[in-house]
Amino acid sequence: MATLENRPYDTLNIGDSATFEKTLTERELVLFAAVSGDVNPVHLDAEFAKTSMFGERIAHGMWSGSLISAALATVLPGPGTIYMGQELSFRRPVKLDDTLTVTLTVKDKQDAKKIVELDCLVTNQKGEKVVTGTAKVIAPAEKVVLQAPTLPKISIG
Repeated sequence: MATLENRPYDTLNIGDSATFEKTLTERELVLFAAVSGDVNPVHLDAEFAKTSMFGERIAHGMWSGSLISAALATVLPGPGTIYMGQELSFRRPVKLDDTLTVTLTVKDKQDAKKIVELDCLVTNQKGEKVVTGTAKVIAPAEKVVLQAPTLPKISIG
């Protein structure tokens, strides 16, 4: 079983970085629409999407944003991180079967409240920038190593 391990505030240094990767599947796209309530046909209806500026279905922008959240929560700083804020710039569409890599880099630390600012870069499998931005979090104070939870199987339709 996989484990999750955090990086407490005192162990973080400016310039530290980590990555997180995920591929957009049909299942991911439909589940994100169901959970978020965003049923824009550019995401779900191939015929409608053909008439859009993209010519095909694309992911929800916040699906990419949610990968940043996942990276913060599971990789850097990891479990125990409290998400305070995010600035995002969506640079290009994400399409079905794109594999995105989130790279987080520690940009600044504020010792008084254990706040960490991180540069966030999301690229696709071609190395193209998909999302850029910054995140602000409160990093955990104590080291933890946990078993990753097993999520329930969710069926569609």
